[in-house]
Amino acid sequence: MRLAALAVPLLLTACHWAVLDPKGFVGVSDVTILIDSVIIMLAIVVPTIVATVFFAWWFRASNTRAVYRPGFFYSGRIEMVVWGIPLLVIMLLGGVAWIGSHQLDPAAPLPGNKTPLEIQGVSLDWKWLFIYPDQHVATVNQLMLPAGVPIHFSLSSGSVMTAFFVPQLGSMIYTMNGMVTRLNLIADEPGTFYGEASHFSGDGFSDMHFDVHAMPPDQFAAWVKSTQSAGKTLDAANYGALAKQGVLPAPMTYGAVEPTLFQQIATQKLPPGPGPETGRPDATVSPRTSQ
Repeated sequence: MRLAALAVPLLLTACHWAVLDPKGFVGVSDVTILIDSVIIMLAIVVPTIVATVFFAWWFRASNTRAVYRPGFFYSGRIEMVVWGIPLLVIMLLGGVAWIGSHQLDPAAPLPGNKTPLEIQGVSLDWKWLFIYPDQHVATVNQLMLPAGVPIHFSLSSGSVMTAFFVPQLGSMIYTMNGMVTRLNLIADEPGTFYGEASHFSGDGFSDMHFDVHAMPPDQFAAWVKSTQSAGKTLDAANYGALAKQGVLPAPMTYGAVEPTLFQQIATQKLPPGPGPETGRPDATVSPRTSQ
């Protein structure tokens, strides 16, 4: 019963193992750093637990062999062990984190000779807009990728700051109004992965997530062709309607995109949204309907 009670908080968090089930080069590298860091920290944790149990057992009241030394207060050897080992562990842990962080610089191109696919992402209230500048199409709340092809993201915000995160593919990075952040990811295999806004941004934050569909390159090309032949054009006027606060009931696509739309958003030629507001929230977004 006690173990069940301890497990309840974990279940309530709705956590899943996405971070530990990577499907891309960056995600695999992140997991390697995470596991290596845990193993290094166990060099302190495990001996400390063992020593605690041993000392409690050895200095029990019934053990007549334990020496009682009330006047003892200092030992240079003990101090060297107590401080020396943690210091070495911290140096090793810092080295792993420092080297890994630089190797996985979000803006650095991924290894390989394939040409990256360019995608421009915009976080809105409360939805995600993804523009494919070379394919001249766009999607909302869904991200279509060719598996095995590096993806170069240019990310900005059409409202407040939030964060773009696809746990199984790798690094989280912030999106900020008036700025462009760069991120390189890759999906090594076809599949559907969960993407989200991992930074709170108002009443509709809980619905600000999207599916990432990684597919073989030929299927991606077919999807682009079918999308180009259907759907309306995403221009400044349609963007203004899309940027209004609200949650979309289903993903949508645009068959054509105004070429400079992302630049207009990033440079604030198209004004940003109002962001979360105080007072009574929109009933279609939040269940809170009172002041």
